[in-house]
Amino acid sequence: MVSFFFENTAFKLKGKTRIKQWLRLVAESEVYTLGNISVIFCSDNYILDINQRYLQHDYFTDIITFDYTEGTKISGDLFVSVDSVKENSVEYGVEFEDELHRVIVHGILHLIGYDDHTEEDIRVMRSKEDYYLSLLDLI
Repeated sequence: MVSFFFENTAFKLKGKTRIKQWLRLVAESEVYTLGNISVIFCSDNYILDINQRYLQHDYFTDIITFDYTEGTKISGDLFVSVDSVKENSVEYGVEFEDELHRVIVHGILHLIGYDDHTEEDIRVMRSKEDYYLSLLDLI
């Protein structure tokens, strides 16, 4: 089950049902099932506090993923900074919603087991993101 929450932001998510269907498709395509996924949309300051408190990182980021996956049932908390996603969409010259969807699927891919520490990991992750973003257009 995918649930959406909002902390320290006035952001309103469009297309919740569509996004839930899409994330189920992503999981099933990777031979996983969805457990409990919480997507928490928040501000830069909120995610900075999470980053400092739980990961001992002192910087802003667009997403923090806490993984509670067991076997092939993915579960976790995805903290998404709406502020950083907006900034990134401008920097990369893409629509805000496209960047938001990329960040969400990035978090889901982390829960599935993909990483982004090496150049090869980043290439694979980006390829998966692009593929699953193309599927969203079909839903």
